[in-house]
Amino acid sequence: MRKIKLIDNISGLQLFQLMKFTIFLIISIVLTKSHLTRAEIGAWEMFLFISGLVSFFWVTGIIQSLLPLYHRNRTYRKTGDNGTGKSPEIFNAFLLLSFFSLIVFAIGHALKGSFSVFHFSGNVPYLNLLLLYVLLSSPVCLIEYIYLLNNLSYRIFQYGIYTFALQLILVLAPILMGKDIIWGVYGLLAVTGVRWIWLIILLNKYAEIKISAEFMKEHFYLGLPLVITTLISGSAQYIDGIIVSAVYRDPGWFAWFRYGAKEFPLALMLANGLNNALLPEFSTRTQMKETLTKIKEKSRNLMHICFPSTMAIMLIARWIYPRMFTPEFQKSADIFLLYSLLVIPRLVFPQTIIVGRKKTHITMIAAIIEIGLNIPLSLLMIKWGYNIVGVAFATFVVYLISKLYLIIYLWVKMKIKPSEYIPVKIFMLYSFLLGLLFVLIDHRIIDIR
Repeated sequence: MRKIKLIDNISGLQLFQLMKFTIFLIISIVLTKSHLTRAEIGAWEMFLFISGLVSFFWVTGIIQSLLPLYHRNRTYRKTGDNGTGKSPEIFNAFLLLSFFSLIVFAIGHALKGSFSVFHFSGNVPYLNLLLLYVLLSSPVCLIEYIYLLNNLSYRIFQYGIYTFALQLILVLAPILMGKDIIWGVYGLLAVTGVRWIWLIILLNKYAEIKISAEFMKEHFYLGLPLVITTLISGSAQYIDGIIVSAVYRDPGWFAWFRYGAKEFPLALMLANGLNNALLPEFSTRTQMKETLTKIKEKSRNLMHICFPSTMAIMLIARWIYPRMFTPEFQKSADIFLLYSLLVIPRLVFPQTIIVGRKKTHITMIAAIIEIGLNIPLSLLMIKWGYNIVGVAFATFVVYLISKLYLIIYLWVKMKIKPSEYIPVKIFMLYSFLLGLLFVLIDHRIIDIR
């Protein structure tokens, strides 16, 4: 029992995010070593790519806006505790997620005969199954946050262990038996069905079944800028993928790019987990100083973990890629090296403070700046001969600019200095060392193959 108690809300959510990435990475590795062709693997990656593309922004926006609203909203603050211990906020957030899922499902079916990803390669793979997956998978993203809001951090960990282990089995077992990739898609849908049963049980236990148009309006008003922000800012990998598919029109190039266009998972998942876990703590102004100190301490701990581990993985990236996947995917290593640099802006958290204080329109402005620079810079890098590597570099540059804008906003408008929530000296030292290492690897001065 002592071991379980060591898992708090932050580490529970971080572990869940890390498990999610790890399972999909294992699946990707096994697929490359199976009987499947590169085109079939590309179809699987395209399935995941499009399902994420059409849902990630509104799912993230709705959930992130729920977290600061859970303890501090106009609708239910007046009525107080209903005596049941159940939350109407959770139920209404579930309704919003389900509504958007149905909208995407309906629009997808209405348009399914008139769009494709690659201009010459036909329709999106398994479109009917893809739309069903979006319909079912989006609302179940609420599960880990129900546990978070009820301070059941160990349950987040247990839920992740059970469902991701099941996903690994149901997706890979048919492939290892020699079946087509569509059987892996069936496995993914099956585990999503299990998660739906889990969600219904949690809603019955923790949510008050009470529809509130007033709360949904308040939730949507706060969440809409976050939806737009995530659509723009968080869509960097999707925008990159669209640019690559549009310019090169070859599923092979797309597969090379997708296998490399992955941030170092430890940094990405731990940072996202910290950001989301701290959002509910901005319930009052009196907690600001305490929460800023916590962000600074937690981000310092993350830097001591994530920067050295990112440097280590960068050193062996060109060696490990052709061995982890196949020699065909050697080109993906250069993309991964550039995406690894995203750990630099990823480990500062001005957006956590801004969203926690419900100033979501500011993050939307930063996102508009980001997309306004990303697309033209990516196309310029391709024109200058950097190919898909240039697309990855453009993503790093614009993400850095976006974070800098948020830091300046906090300093100028909210009088919160960077040193109040960023361990500046440690951050600058690690960033310099990481940048230097990248230059040495990029120029083949350090070349481990």
